[in-house]
Amino acid sequence: MQREDKRKLDELRPISFQIGFQSHPLGSVLVQFGGTRVICAVSMEESVPRWMKEQEVPGGWITAEYQMLPSATGTRTDREVTKGRLSGRSAEIQRLVGRSLRAVVDLQKLPGITLHVDCDVIDADGGTRCASITGAGVALELAAKRLMEQGKIDQWPILNRVAAVSVGLLQGEALLDLAYVEDSAADVDMNVVMTAGGRYVELQGSGEEATFSDTDLNRLLTIARKGLGEIFAMEEQLLA
Repeated sequence: MQREDKRKLDELRPISFQIGFQSHPLGSVLVQFGGTRVICAVSMEESVPRWMKEQEVPGGWITAEYQMLPSATGTRTDREVTKGRLSGRSAEIQRLVGRSLRAVVDLQKLPGITLHVDCDVIDADGGTRCASITGAGVALELAAKRLMEQGKIDQWPILNRVAAVSVGLLQGEALLDLAYVEDSAADVDMNVVMTAGGRYVELQGSGEEATFSDTDLNRLLTIARKGLGEIFAMEEQLLA
């Protein structure tokens, strides 16, 4: 099959990271996956959630928030704050971002600290959650470096890098890094979150009025690993 943007089936969209995108956060990055752009920023609060204090849980915490700006898509959407509640989709994605980051951080090495990770989608063209996780991982590493420099922490807390990419089945073909036009038409779509060490953090896959086999799953995971390997190589060069 011919992809609309002429990419190979196992080819990523153009990906870029603009680090230090904002002035005030400890770490920030504008991450771009093709037409999808997300600002990811990490800020610090010198306290921990109430439940950690009440249960005397040592260490620190990482929490995430995710939102799409009203103009991020072709049709304007209302800000969720005007509705008085977070949408189910946004709540699910920000929990995913938080889980993905906590999976690769030793929270014991963030004593008494909460890191707030904000992911704001300014342009959406598929894969916003994957771009958010990937950008947030870069912003988190920048923040950890700043905390070390400031003497707020004295041990490196990040155990491994984390990133995510989307894959899917469309017309029987396995595709890497789906743009919206592909994602909306896919028979099966999946988000793969993985560490640079090659271990999975989370797999989110479902058939859209379709089913998939073990063979299909292996095809999807194979191209996801290929794409994630390329993303981690970009990050290694960027953060070296």
